[in-house]
Amino acid sequence: MADILPNIKNPDDLRQLDNKSLIKLAAEIRDEMISTVSRTGGHLAPNLGVVELTIALHKMFNSPRDRFVFDVGHQSYVHKLLTGRQEAFETLRQYRGLSGFPKFQESPHDAFNTGHSSTSISAATGIALARDQQKKDYHVVAVIGDGALTGGMAYESLNHAGHLGTNLIVILNDNEMSIASNVGAMSGYLSRMRSDPMYYKGKEDIENLLKRLPSVGSRVLKVMERVKDSLKYLVVPGMLFEELGFTYLGPVDGHNFTSLKSVLSSAKSIKGPVLVHVLTTKGKGYQPAEENPDQFHGIGPFNIESGKTVKTKGAPSYTQVFSDALRDIARENDKVIAVTAAMPGGTGIDAFGQEFPDRTYDVGIAEQHAVTMSAGLAAGGYKPVVAIYSTFLQRAYDQVLHDVALQKLPVVFALDRAGIVGDDGETHQGLFDFAYLRNIPGLTIMAPKDENELRHMLYTAVEHNEPISLRYPRGSGIGVTMEGDLQQLPIGRGEVLRDGTDITIVAIGNMVHPSLEAAEKLALKGVSAAVINARFVKPLDEDLILKQIDKTGKVVTVEEHVLAGGFGSAVLEMLAKHSINADVSNIAVPDEFVQQGSQSMMRAKYGLDAPGISRTVVERFFPGINLRQVRQRG
Repeated sequence: MADILPNIKNPDDLRQLDNKSLIKLAAEIRDEMISTVSRTGGHLAPNLGVVELTIALHKMFNSPRDRFVFDVGHQSYVHKLLTGRQEAFETLRQYRGLSGFPKFQESPHDAFNTGHSSTSISAATGIALARDQQKKDYHVVAVIGDGALTGGMAYESLNHAGHLGTNLIVILNDNEMSIASNVGAMSGYLSRMRSDPMYYKGKEDIENLLKRLPSVGSRVLKVMERVKDSLKYLVVPGMLFEELGFTYLGPVDGHNFTSLKSVLSSAKSIKGPVLVHVLTTKGKGYQPAEENPDQFHGIGPFNIESGKTVKTKGAPSYTQVFSDALRDIARENDKVIAVTAAMPGGTGIDAFGQEFPDRTYDVGIAEQHAVTMSAGLAAGGYKPVVAIYSTFLQRAYDQVLHDVALQKLPVVFALDRAGIVGDDGETHQGLFDFAYLRNIPGLTIMAPKDENELRHMLYTAVEHNEPISLRYPRGSGIGVTMEGDLQQLPIGRGEVLRDGTDITIVAIGNMVHPSLEAAEKLALKGVSAAVINARFVKPLDEDLILKQIDKTGKVVTVEEHVLAGGFGSAVLEMLAKHSINADVSNIAVPDEFVQQGSQSMMRAKYGLDAPGISRTVVERFFPGINLRQVRQRG
């Protein structure tokens, strides 16, 4: 029975609690998160691992005056519970509910919106510099995981923040690295000594005394500095951070309130940038999550007693189909290499890695490196398949353009979670890849209408000798029959799936089947709609599309992508190039960021389902007209 958490309306309420009460509060928070995420899904293991750390931060700092920036932000559930959002917590990741990530529109306690990795130290550095410009004195704290430190941006910001020397606290939440006890004990001793003001005063006194001694003093001082540095390199695990200009404190037990409060108090008193190394257990306090932290990193609804996810039987996911097809292709082609950026399970590369461990590379959260390394593999005669979520490939745009496309290297980009992703919200929507790839010369862009066509497109991509991408959505496939042999599709060729005389619907990717359903609905209203599966965004099948538009004079494009720069824009550009004066409407996501909500709900909101497509066609082209009667009179 929770009796402490319900009384925490804001961080002020927990600052009066003793350690015994804090321990009970931590248990109550874990129960609340497990109960809620079992219904809503979410990032459970990361949040279970930072319960004590987050409580300690709010105990020792004064939010929202002091600013917290959570890297990625998927570990901010505890923070939300402690900052006045308990009553709304059951709406986590639901439409118009709480975001699964920090969001300053929700609360003044969320200093910066995050959702992608390795950005926290950069953002926190900027906030600290703004503070300095305004001559204020609040604390700025970045909380970053050891996984996020695989991203190059984290090191860029560490390098700059260390150079600036401004007051900044970085919490390294380390839930994977193992540190020997003797090294940890020695480093803990040294960190306490370095954080003690008397240490700094004693060091300065000795240096001043030696400098006063003629000639000998300066030489002795230099020798002492070299000896000191040598010893530090020998026994201090944080020397990398020290060399970057940070004072390193730790490692400390991230589940011990006494240790956490002590080290955070020290960090607050030190001038300049400080890095606090905290050791935590991912999934702490819930056995299934501790035993399978990767599974519970991001999980759908699950049974609390068994830890098993609640699954419904149905068609395999697009990710599973991609994974199976990639292995089939690799068995026949030993030049195929799989590359992913810290998402082997999410992209299906884990199964490939089990079968082909020597042909699989997980580079960590380093999309830029993944792409340029793949360019190098391609230059060396291999066929790298880079499996990355659509939203994360955005981070490697320059590498796609400069290192792959400019050299026409045969790298395959397999973009998972393209389109509307659902409950993770605006930071994870894969709604921009057509636009950010379409302007790159020589890059072919495909999107399959279903899971069977995905297999053929992947085979086509591997056989193609220039840069090529294919994108596919999150979730289950349509349930179509899988053809046996893989076929190479002709580049830039679509297909007419349904003939019609009144209007042409040109759809791409997972919008093809809803368009076919919409055509059935339109037929009941007397509208004869042709449906084209475009297959390719670039190059377009101009002959096929123009021939069909010539028959109807009216065209609707449908894509699960933003309107600006997408597939519909490509069709409009084609019509302008050929001076075709057709009546055109584009169905796509408008110029806005898509919030969290189920995929079906958000597709319905933006008219990207069969009822929405048919409704748009009728309202835009045939308002109040019975076509059968028109034809009979004609």
